[in-house]
Amino acid sequence: MAAQAGKDMLLKISDGAQTPTFHTVAGLRARTLSLNAKTIDATDSDSTGRWRELLAGAGVKSVAVSGSGIFRDAPSDAQVRTSFFDQSARTWRLVIPDFGQLEGPFLVAALEYAGDHDGEASFAISLASAGAVTFTAI
Repeated sequence: MAAQAGKDMLLKISDGAQTPTFHTVAGLRARTLSLNAKTIDATDSDSTGRWRELLAGAGVKSVAVSGSGIFRDAPSDAQVRTSFFDQSARTWRLVIPDFGQLEGPFLVAALEYAGDHDGEASFAISLASAGAVTFTAI
């Protein structure tokens, strides 16, 4: 697989409708995705050679997404703000070209706005998974 352009990685929020339409979060310059699985240590005095044993399939899985970029005051920005203030778990989609997409409910865990007097207004967002996240290969 050839190298991928980071700008092609998309973060999308659903409009919350029964048949959702996804809108790309405007102005993102940087995006990070973290897949996590907490392990459960099942080691006991009978463990062979006292090597750690992990209990397969018993840990808690989570996904964390963060991004930052230029504030554009687009319709997607309004949906992000609404999602934050309502603390509602909206369906989000993260598209990674030539790899796959993750989709599921996320809460906006942090939303920051910043700006310098001689620069553009910017924002940063952090999402935390709030239920099952699916992966679909592209």
